[in-house]
Amino acid sequence: MRLTSYSDYSLRVLIYLATHDQSKLSNIKEISEVYQLSKNHLMKIVHNLGKLGYIETIRGRNGGFRLAKSPAEINVGELVRRTEEDFYLVECFKDHDNCVISPVCSLKFVLNNALDAFLQVLDQYTIADFSENKAMLKTYFDSVKQNDEKPDFL
Repeated sequence: MRLTSYSDYSLRVLIYLATHDQSKLSNIKEISEVYQLSKNHLMKIVHNLGKLGYIETIRGRNGGFRLAKSPAEINVGELVRRTEEDFYLVECFKDHDNCVISPVCSLKFVLNNALDAFLQVLDQYTIADFSENKAMLKTYFDSVKQNDEKPDFL
C-alpha cells in the first residue's frame, strides 16, 4: 500500500498544527520551511483541509490557520480516504478493466483484503497518537525553523 504525497503532506500539516497551542495561528510559510515543501502545494492542501473541516482558516493580515477539531477527533483512516484520489492498487480495481485474466484471477480479492486491512489499521489511530511526543516535535520544528538543521537528539 502506498499513500500519495498529498495524503502524506496533509498528515504532516495536521501533526504540525497538533503540536501548537490552538490560540496560535500557523501559516504556510512556517510549515513550508519546517518540512521543506513547496508553498504552492501546501496552499492547496491547507485549502482542502479547511474544506474538509479539519482546519479553521482565518483571513486577513494576522490570519493563518489552526485545527478545527481536537487531534483526538481526527481519524487517520478517514483522512486518508478523503485525501486519496483512488485506491486502484492494480488495473482490475478500476471500472474499465483491460486485464485479460480478471474473470478468473483471485489476485484482486487478495489485494482488496490487503487494502481493507491497511485502512482498518489506519482507522485505529488519530492525529493525537502521532503528536503524543508534542514537546519533542515542537523542539524539532523550532530548531529547524531557527537553524535550518535537525536538533542533536535525532
